[in-house]
Amino acid sequence: METQMKDLNSKPPVMPTPTPTPTHPPSHDDSSTKDDRPLLKPESTESIHEMEKKYAAYVRNDVYGVMGRGELPLKEKLLLGLSLVTLVPIRVVLAMFVLILYYLICRICTLFSAPNREDEQEDYAHLGGWRRSVIVQSGRFFSRSMLFVFGFYWISETYRIPNSQDKSEAKNQPEEPERPGAIISNHVSYLDILYHMSSSFSSFVAKRSVAKLPLVGLISKCLGCVYVQRESKSSNFKGVSGVVTDRVKEAHQDKSAPLMMLFPEGTTTNGDFLLPFKTGAFLARVPVLPVILRYPYKRFSPAWDSIAGARHVLLLLCQFVNHMEVTRLPVYNPSQQEKDDPKLYAENVRRLMATEGNMIMSDIGLAEKRIYHAALNGFLGQC
Repeated sequence: METQMKDLNSKPPVMPTPTPTPTHPPSHDDSSTKDDRPLLKPESTESIHEMEKKYAAYVRNDVYGVMGRGELPLKEKLLLGLSLVTLVPIRVVLAMFVLILYYLICRICTLFSAPNREDEQEDYAHLGGWRRSVIVQSGRFFSRSMLFVFGFYWISETYRIPNSQDKSEAKNQPEEPERPGAIISNHVSYLDILYHMSSSFSSFVAKRSVAKLPLVGLISKCLGCVYVQRESKSSNFKGVSGVVTDRVKEAHQDKSAPLMMLFPEGTTTNGDFLLPFKTGAFLARVPVLPVILRYPYKRFSPAWDSIAGARHVLLLLCQFVNHMEVTRLPVYNPSQQEKDDPKLYAENVRRLMATEGNMIMSDIGLAEKRIYHAALNGFLGQC
């Protein structure tokens, strides 16, 4: 699949880039890049309709309205009230049971075992034998169980060969594709993580604080998460990008090593758009596996775009049924030109995913999301 992109005849439309004024020069395009551009002050004179056009990738279009705080019809209020007193308590109890049970399994499997420590990271993903097998298999089962508790009773999975792929090229591909070093996915919700845990039990990039959380901290170490930290404590510290690159290479070369699961957009959208990819996932110059996630909905959108986390979880638990669709593309083998240019590699994978997932390519990013959130808070605060 070296030249999957060269025959793409239909390119997804690209949204125009808003032009917030930065106070600092753009930082390096990297998986650990932090965007420190300032927030928009609430006294913006833009109307909410103008903002929705400019920041379309973060706009909610479900019945709950802007930031999940819109006026609901009577029928929706009744359904919400009914689920609050019946469905939500049951799901909360079941979710806690699943989380605690898996934590206990992880605790037992890691007893008397020292975690792997390298470059100021700490994980149990390099355990071998029955311990690792139990952690992985039970982790996949309980992740799927958690999604079931949240109302994802069925998940539609599709394996697709891109229309742009040359047939003669497909015939020349080996029957057993080269092992990818990382899974590349669009980012719509925190639910994405549960799905990827259930399907591949891959490692993620997470904040350092996650490692210290009760219950979740140990589970993240068993996943082999790469923790983001701002400052280095050792002179030979590689940084998150260096650690991720090494882990991607290791996963590519060693079948027993955990795959890296990376969201190169760097933030979540409403699922209809695909933001620019950071290059951190592509610096290893090894094949990647593109996966596209969609959350079809009728009432509440599971996308975590412009809604507070607590409100999102509560409304999600109130939905009797939620839906998820997964599209898996073939392993993407980079050409030599893409290996030499990570930005080109990232952009070609992004364009392929946008085309096959019927998503709109947008040029906005995390800074614009912060601007939109600040503007919405100011707008709604004046209502």
